[in-house]
Amino acid sequence: MRLFITLFYLCLSLSMFAQRPPIKDLPAISLEEAGFNNDSISALARAMDNFKHKDFRGMMVIKDHKAVMEWYYSSTQRKTINDIRSAGKSITALLLGVAMEKGLVDSLEQDVHSFFSKEKYPSLNDDYKKVKLKHLLDMASGLDADSDDWNTKGNAGKWIGKDNWIDFILSVPLAYRPGEKWIYADINAVLIGAIIEETSGMSLRDFAIKHVFKPLRVTEYYWFTNASNQTGAAGNLYLSTLDLAKLGVLVANKGKWLNKQIVKEDYITKLIEHKVYDFPDWKSVNSYGMFWYKNQLTVNGKEFDYLFASGYGGNHLVVVPEKKLVISLISTAYGQPYMHSRSFFILKKLLGALE
Repeated sequence: MRLFITLFYLCLSLSMFAQRPPIKDLPAISLEEAGFNNDSISALARAMDNFKHKDFRGMMVIKDHKAVMEWYYSSTQRKTINDIRSAGKSITALLLGVAMEKGLVDSLEQDVHSFFSKEKYPSLNDDYKKVKLKHLLDMASGLDADSDDWNTKGNAGKWIGKDNWIDFILSVPLAYRPGEKWIYADINAVLIGAIIEETSGMSLRDFAIKHVFKPLRVTEYYWFTNASNQTGAAGNLYLSTLDLAKLGVLVANKGKWLNKQIVKEDYITKLIEHKVYDFPDWKSVNSYGMFWYKNQLTVNGKEFDYLFASGYGGNHLVVVPEKKLVISLISTAYGQPYMHSRSFFILKKLLGALE
């Protein structure tokens, strides 16, 4: 009976993928071809089917630019979009690499002040001459902004509802020397988005549509953009499980989608390797850099180095560069204590299933 149940779940899991229409530009391969152990994946399928909380939405696994697993739950479908929350910051980081590929931005050493004019933005604070792009990407701008501290001038609650938030943001002064300390603040990602908007002449949303979403055949999305055509680069991005995974392929493939260079290659190399702040007390994160979390994990005696985008609710986009492996996990467990630990559980099981 136990063997029958195991085979049943395995066949069910495989059929969930096989019965779906093919994905353009992502040919499907079997678990065996991708190097996954059937029994281990069968056990994971059972565990996920039996999750107590029914707010896990979808999982997509891509390896070597080929689709391996595509599982959905709780009425979620391939085109269903969900709010990935702060995982959107990591997508903004990719878009900066696109802007560099297009020649709109030259270097991460450029200061923020140089992208804006005092004539257009009278509120532009001279402190921004000291803040470089690399400081924003590492959450180390030194600006008086903290997502967890309402008393800071640049806290998102003080500007997110404005029809034009860039005018306000550019007035925020320094509280620390740039590069001195890591403080999580939405203002950093929004400034990166604003720089892309300023250099491209379009909203970050439209920039993403033109240069990334269309080439990757991402057709279902929502990215909040205010009345002044400024996009919420710190989050506010809704994507499907599949399309979030496609963005991870850009990291695994060093900026390429098929034969087209979308993101500057040396930028992706830096994004993967750059680890500027360590978190020894965090269970699932070792370090941080360029709006991506970095971690090292040993499963069944095998060591994996990976980076991931993380969003409130348990939303994760994981890339294991050495394996060219991409894992997209969509969850709507907003505010729940298990939101990230459940996604981490799935990740460990997937890595453990690699032979």
